[in-house]
Amino acid sequence: MSLTVKKLSYKLVLQFLTITLIVCSATRVIAVSADDNLNRSVPLNSFLNPLLSLTNEELDQFILGKSFFRIPWVEAPSATSARDGLGPLFNANTCLSCHKKNGKGRVFQSADIVSRSNIFKLSIPSNESLEHISQFQNNGFFEEPNYGAQININAVTGVEFEAKPNLDYQYIPFIYPDGNEVTLREPLLKLTHFNYGELSIGTIVSPRIASPLIGLGLIEQISDTQILESEDIDDINGDGISGKANRVWSRQTNKFEIGRYTWKASSPSVKHQVANAALNDMGLTNPIYPLENCTHRQTECLNAPKGKGDFDLTPERLEAITFYLTHLKIPSRFSIDKDGAKLFDDIGCSGCHKASYEINEQRIYPYSDFLLHDMGAALSDKREEFSAKGNEWRTAPLWFTLNTSKILGKDKNFLHDGRARTIEEAILWHDGEAKKSKELFTNLSHKNRLKIINFVKQI
Repeated sequence: MSLTVKKLSYKLVLQFLTITLIVCSATRVIAVSADDNLNRSVPLNSFLNPLLSLTNEELDQFILGKSFFRIPWVEAPSATSARDGLGPLFNANTCLSCHKKNGKGRVFQSADIVSRSNIFKLSIPSNESLEHISQFQNNGFFEEPNYGAQININAVTGVEFEAKPNLDYQYIPFIYPDGNEVTLREPLLKLTHFNYGELSIGTIVSPRIASPLIGLGLIEQISDTQILESEDIDDINGDGISGKANRVWSRQTNKFEIGRYTWKASSPSVKHQVANAALNDMGLTNPIYPLENCTHRQTECLNAPKGKGDFDLTPERLEAITFYLTHLKIPSRFSIDKDGAKLFDDIGCSGCHKASYEINEQRIYPYSDFLLHDMGAALSDKREEFSAKGNEWRTAPLWFTLNTSKILGKDKNFLHDGRARTIEEAILWHDGEAKKSKELFTNLSHKNRLKIINFVKQI
């Protein structure tokens, strides 16, 4: 059998298995809460399938990227030279550890153990030095001198991990005008077991839940013009919404670009974000982030054995992972409840959660304007990232909320730090530019509030 025939056969088998998986999964029905009128069949593996339009060569690239995404990396030196170079400091040894089934992260791994997919970003106030000015242009924030950009909870042999996070909650009752009550939870974070000294005075610690990886390639195809047409920094139209784009430094192109990924839209492309996560989450150097994630004060980290070659994650492997993530097939959309959609619009949610975009003769429905918005003091982490202030966050895309929830099971979470356990709680944390919409939501009847919640689950 020729190589071409073998590839074609493999592709047909993969497509058959994909179709079989979808059909079989359709018999599984997600468990929903008592206040949820939906009864949707959602495939557990709905974010794992490749585009069916891939050529044989593209499918090979997709499978290669998937392997580097899923198979564990090991510390150097190792006989497994294709995947050595882990660390010296890291949180996880695979991308899959933070993105189970390409979904979002969870708050806790088990019991009170904070999940590896719940990372803790660090930054400090500016001291106006030339070093800080340079850092801000390249990174959008100022690194903590002992620990760098984020806390790493693991390390290779001979190197101490940085610290361990602990998380508890303060519970806050919220009572609707109609008397119904919801309990909100506010995170109380504490870092312990510091191995490189105390944190600098004024250090900002910001928890971030890993985002789902679906539709990344489609988001990248949205033009800057399409994003910027929703920008209204001075609220000229007087609707109380003044979204702005985050203009971030791209290490790929060496110029400022429009950010569209991460919770504060601080990354301009999928490859850029993959490279950033590879370094900060797994300690893998790469062409975009070529230096180890060790601070000048972490001597053992700086002197740890290195992998072969110039980078732990070579240009070819970085490209393969990027290709994999940008060529995942998005699931089919559910039919939308028109009453819920109208209520969603009526209370102003669509002012930030822009429904759709036309790209390459295809309409997609991410329900985000990809702009930064003031979400109020209660959600502020006080951390700047390029143009984003502490109280400003990128509008989170709402598409496939039910799919991501199915993957998480009982550990559903919403918002940047996972504090909200339900969509309803997430809405009630909205403030700032979203205050008017939240107030309109709270004054709706219980029945109409459920219609909006169930609509978001349909998106």
